[in-house]
Amino acid sequence: MQQEASSSFFTVSNQFIADWLLALQSRCTDDHYRSLLERSDLAICQMGSQGRVTLDQIVCLYQLAAVETGDEMMGLWSRPIRPRALQHLLTSVREATSLASALYRFSTFWNLLLDDYERVLSEDSDALTLALKPYGDQVAQRFGHMLILKLAHGLLSWLARQEVPVKSVGFAFDRPAFAEDYAVIFPAHVHFAQPVTSISFDKSDLGPGHARATGDLHTFLRNAPRDWIFTRSSTHRQALRVRSYISKSGWERAQLADAARALHMTPRTLIRKLEQDGTSFQAIKDALRRDLAIAHLQTGGESIEAIAHFVGFSSAASFHKAFVRWTGNTPSTYRRKPTVSH
Repeated sequence: MQQEASSSFFTVSNQFIADWLLALQSRCTDDHYRSLLERSDLAICQMGSQGRVTLDQIVCLYQLAAVETGDEMMGLWSRPIRPRALQHLLTSVREATSLASALYRFSTFWNLLLDDYERVLSEDSDALTLALKPYGDQVAQRFGHMLILKLAHGLLSWLARQEVPVKSVGFAFDRPAFAEDYAVIFPAHVHFAQPVTSISFDKSDLGPGHARATGDLHTFLRNAPRDWIFTRSSTHRQALRVRSYISKSGWERAQLADAARALHMTPRTLIRKLEQDGTSFQAIKDALRRDLAIAHLQTGGESIEAIAHFVGFSSAASFHKAFVRWTGNTPSTYRRKPTVSH
């Protein structure tokens, strides 16, 4: 088994998708809901507060639920979003002459379809901001707010053919226990308990878009939301920069002093910056080991003992103990289950 160089092996907390699952239940019968979870490998026993969810699982559930509920936003908003709406959105924004114009088309499109919030686009001397202004009293749907902002960012990045920098992100709900998960979603610091949910871009980063062919549009739709829900950036947060360094260097060899030198700072400065991100060098290393272990467990190809050795444990027993501490579940819980036929 070879050490992966990629830093794309991210997971998020089960709590991150809890709002989504509650919304999805409103669009399904109990049996249908259980079937969607089973077919997405989101076993009920993994839904504890410490459990982890992979990008593959999020993508699979999104693709199944959007089709089978007839709602491309899967219960996240009061009005269902009928099939092919995302296709029409892509068709509209790809005709925009600039990224700023595409963001305007994005806000106009959703204002025609959704009743919960008005999408308000505003600008000042150096920034363009998309905000969700509630109609009346609204309880912020955390996953829904994240998804609509991330879709705006993902579409701009698709048109730019690279990840567009984000100036700031704010959410109109209190800081959740899983706040660190937003670091792998948005390439910017995320602020909570804000007056409104919003995403801002420097106007200097919103240049012309690049023409997208019909084939590109179909690929984006077929892959959704894989191509846009997790950020590819590793430059905006020290924690992601360190994770990228550890992943490329090999977690078993990576040391804090080496990471600090690679990032052109002293070890003391790196420690301080990581503390500002609410983490530590060892926590980042453990999170990478956890996510690599989950990725290999879900392929089902290696034994638990082999995976334990791969992520640095001398025995399967010590790996089992650490994995339960990391996720609240045993390693075998994350083995990919056979697909349920219906």
